[in-house]
Amino acid sequence: MKATQGTTYRSLQSQINQMGLRLENLRNVAASGKKLNRPSDDPAAIRPVLDTRTQMRATDRYLSTMGTSLDKMQALDGHMEHVENVLVRVKELAINSINGSLSQKDQETLAQQVGAMKAELLDAANARIDGKYIFAGFKEDTMPFTENPAYDPADPTSSPVLYNGDNNATELEISPGESIQVALTGDSVFSGGPGGSDLFNVLTKIEEAMRGNDPAGVSAQLDALETGADQARRQRGLMGNNAQRVETAMGHLDGVKIDLQQILSRYEDADIVETITSLTQQENAFEAALNVTAKVSRLSILDYL
Repeated sequence: MKATQGTTYRSLQSQINQMGLRLENLRNVAASGKKLNRPSDDPAAIRPVLDTRTQMRATDRYLSTMGTSLDKMQALDGHMEHVENVLVRVKELAINSINGSLSQKDQETLAQQVGAMKAELLDAANARIDGKYIFAGFKEDTMPFTENPAYDPADPTSSPVLYNGDNNATELEISPGESIQVALTGDSVFSGGPGGSDLFNVLTKIEEAMRGNDPAGVSAQLDALETGADQARRQRGLMGNNAQRVETAMGHLDGVKIDLQQILSRYEDADIVETITSLTQQENAFEAALNVTAKVSRLSILDYL
């Protein structure tokens, strides 16, 4: 069976179209740096690529959430440091107060300073980060500590300050199935819970004893003051350990993200040197095919007469 001129031309035209498509694909790969631009480029790679991208998005969410929580924990640590400094200062004032050589006026001056420290402690207890109260538990929009109008100094169970938050400390999921506490409740820090020390009550009693020129009354509160300082230090230490755990988890996820990026790169990224070489070869072949087709298209019976 002889091939007619029309058949030959159509065959050449088909070859040129195929070569044009390959050339276009190579140009897209060279421009994007990706060998996988659409599902038809490598159907077998689509599932692992989609799975890897899903894992990367989940990793990014974890990293973003942990980064925000870590920033808040660092801010929380600053407030806890202030609480410790207030308690240290109150202890110094209390020790000065039990010095028998102080006059009533001196005791009154010390009492005023303790009152100022108590106000600072209340400010710290009502501290906010991003507009949310950090010591209110889940009641982030509720001021956790307010003065108690029904406070009765003669009632040992009465507190000068009321706690309006709850006992639910915020937790953060740092990996599937693993959560860690990233906040403190005001009850755990300033009231101590069962067996703890009510710091506002202690400072109020110290102030009252100073105003009454009662060194024995001040001395009687030193153990409770130290208990309260210890509970604040323990809670701060807990947050310090948890913050370190969050940092470790973030470091691990950063490594996981790099591994996922490498997996994705293996499926998607093109070898640029190889691509440019193939592109050059394809362009040369395409140009040669065009030249041949042009010559064939000009043939006629007159060329043989």
